[in-house]
Amino acid sequence: MKRDFLALSQFSKAELDAIFLLTKELKEKQKKGVEHHLLKGKSLAMIFEKSSTRTRLSFEIGMYQLGGHPLFISSKDSQMGRGEPIKDTARVMARYCDGVMIRTFAQETVEEFAKYASVPIINGLTDLHHPCQIMADIFTVIEHRGGYQGLKFAWIGDGNNMANSWIEAAAIFGFDLTLACPEGYDPNPQVLEWAQKHASSKIVVTRDPKVAAQDADVLNTDVWASMGQEEEQKIREKAFAGFQLNEELLDLAKGNAMVLHCLPAHRGEEITDDVIEGPHSAVWDEAENRLHVQKAIMAILMK
Repeated sequence: MKRDFLALSQFSKAELDAIFLLTKELKEKQKKGVEHHLLKGKSLAMIFEKSSTRTRLSFEIGMYQLGGHPLFISSKDSQMGRGEPIKDTARVMARYCDGVMIRTFAQETVEEFAKYASVPIINGLTDLHHPCQIMADIFTVIEHRGGYQGLKFAWIGDGNNMANSWIEAAAIFGFDLTLACPEGYDPNPQVLEWAQKHASSKIVVTRDPKVAAQDADVLNTDVWASMGQEEEQKIREKAFAGFQLNEELLDLAKGNAMVLHCLPAHRGEEITDDVIEGPHSAVWDEAENRLHVQKAIMAILMK
């Protein structure tokens, strides 16, 4: 039976921990130059309706390192861009490929694709969830801190797709999470309701970034205006005043606190240059780990 990777809530803690174990193994092999062609002869179609740097590089290079063939498909250059029904595209692609990664706007797009495709579908980002990024973030925490148990996580900023996936992760893995979001920019209420129903840990939304940062082990943020929200930039700059991840907030966290950012970063807006470049930043390890985590996800789903 095929499995899709559309949201973290589809998986158990044990299943996600298994991905981390394989990630560690594959990363070690890659660093040592040991061949690991787990997907030799397999192909991955990569559909992009949103622009990308890290998602395209990590999936394309990752598939190559696994011995498979990645194929980049821009929606504007395919029949999807001309209005072909998603279910038609999904059924045809499944006849050609062994898996499909989609980076798009609506969560409904990846869900409909998964419904009609007979091969695994991976969510490379939607407006609702960014599960691959969160897996890379948590793996980075595991590398730096030895695990995630007992740590306090803080999210500073927009209640966007990253915040939603962090909420699901907190419920599944059992760590405390405090999200500081301005009024009107809260995480998805259905995601929050699901998490608070399933969580053994504390998941709290506050209006005060200082409350979230206080004694935090991990501080995380993202741009104030995501792709597709550029016209809201000026409005959001006013709403998010005081929600910048800076030295003042970092000083409230634990002395060995980690700073994460999924990138791209608007330095001087949601995060200061001295913080992202400072000794607490694990941003570049985090970015690299997209490659290793996604290789593990592809290997497990597509092998």
